[in-house]
Amino acid sequence: QVQLVKSGGGLVQPGGSLRLSCAVSGPRLDYYAIGWFRQAPGKEREGVSCINSRDNRFRYIGAGEGRFTISRDKAKNIVNLQMNSLKPEDTAVYYCAARTNYCSGYDQDYTYWGQGTSVTVSS
Repeated sequence: QVQLVKSGGGLVQPGGSLRLSCAVSGPRLDYYAIGWFRQAPGKEREGVSCINSRDNRFRYIGAGEGRFTISRDKAKNIVNLQMNSLKPEDTAVYYCAARTNYCSGYDQDYTYWGQGTSVTVSS
């Protein structure tokens, strides 16, 4: 069983930055791609970014492109999402999730989910 524990999040002013971290534990961690998703109030969950399991190739989806950076610390089994130039429309509950091997932008492709963490961008 893969477990994902998130940290980070909170309240930030527009234009500010936040870093979310997802600590991954469990067997065969090198098999799992990690994705970041978010769900804004009244909206469907959407993909933000993901990183492959072994080759560390990554991609950004939608709003994650250009302002967000995903990285993986394999020694610590942590995947970080650095979010810069935050906008009010980035306000959402953010989730990390795991699936085997390769990235997917679709939440239904992911098997394991961490608890959501709230990000609020407001002045």
